[in-house]
Amino acid sequence: MTPPDLPERAADTTADQPWPVRLLSMRIAEYVEKMSVLWVEGQVVQLTRRPGARTAYLTLRDPDVDMSLSVAIQVNALDAMPTPLSQGARVVLQAKPVFWTQRGSLMLDARQIRPVGVGELLARLEHLKRTLASEGLFDRERKKPLPFLPRTVGLVCGRASAAEKDVVENARRRWPTVRFAIREVAVQGPTAVTEVTAALAELDADPTVEVIVIARGGGSVEDLLPFSNESLLRAVAAARTPVVSAIGHDVDSPLLDHVADWRASTPTDAGKRVVPDAADERRGIQQSRERGRRALAGRIAGERRHLTSLRSRPVMADPTAIIRARREELEALRQRSRHRVTAAVHRAADQVAHLRAQVRTLSPLSTLERGYAVVQHADGRIVMDQADLEVEELLRVRVARGDFAARVVGLP
Repeated sequence: MTPPDLPERAADTTADQPWPVRLLSMRIAEYVEKMSVLWVEGQVVQLTRRPGARTAYLTLRDPDVDMSLSVAIQVNALDAMPTPLSQGARVVLQAKPVFWTQRGSLMLDARQIRPVGVGELLARLEHLKRTLASEGLFDRERKKPLPFLPRTVGLVCGRASAAEKDVVENARRRWPTVRFAIREVAVQGPTAVTEVTAALAELDADPTVEVIVIARGGGSVEDLLPFSNESLLRAVAAARTPVVSAIGHDVDSPLLDHVADWRASTPTDAGKRVVPDAADERRGIQQSRERGRRALAGRIAGERRHLTSLRSRPVMADPTAIIRARREELEALRQRSRHRVTAAVHRAADQVAHLRAQVRTLSPLSTLERGYAVVQHADGRIVMDQADLEVEELLRVRVARGDFAARVVGLP
């Protein structure tokens, strides 16, 4: 019951009238007490069972997020399980939420506990697989190609694991100078998803890392469950760097194999895939050089044959023959030109002589040479009519060879 001097509801509290911690704890306990008994699923990350005690305590964690609750359960409920409970096991338990006001903590008071069977886990994985496939996370179009020769290979693996050795040794056997950025994390158990996701994010943020390998050895379905976790799968799908899945053996198929950009059947296969084989590349270079040498030698031989064929032609046997032929042709053209010009000059000379004769025949001088004369007045006018003459007028008479003066003595 709320004291009369305090607000009845939490919404009515103010800085001047706050609730004390004990009242808030009591109200939370009252609210939690109203909750009904429920079934909850999780992963056991810690189990404490003291000899002779009737109550055991365990920590139940959500496998997809880093969130957990404390659970109190009767020892006889644990003993009723078909197999002993171990850390990392998936369980479903019936419990009543309880809020401890003294410690201010929420916990579960478990009544029954059951293990989650393999069949049920596989059914859930199949449902998650269909969901992710419908979202396009398995589509080939979204997968990124692996680099030919990465500067640095990121490796997420277990601590001192055989998978790390397989990837590193096989990669360096193929390309001895390959560099690795190794992140050793838990690959099994309650913290596997969190640690693998964090290592993936760290390597993806490193600009020198050009491909990331997530590797783990084989195991049971329960052991490989972290690599089918939805949060990890979405982190892999969102990664900027190409991701190679190398989980278990060829028969194992966690959902990470479908989301990753490339699936390796084993960690050994991943070591062979992320880098090229230096010996194969050297042989390829040698073969390319040999093909190039043969192609170049063939081209030179072909050009030499073509040159020999050209030199064997008559014009190449006597290179001056074509010059002589052109010279003779030029000389013939020059002779024809000379003949034509000479003929044209002769024709023009004949025409000029003919025209000269015509001019001479038609000129007044030829008329004068036949005995005629030209009589002009003193002012130069030609005497055309007798009536234009006057007695004693001085006239100029022009004959073929010279001229003289004449005076009019009389007129008829």
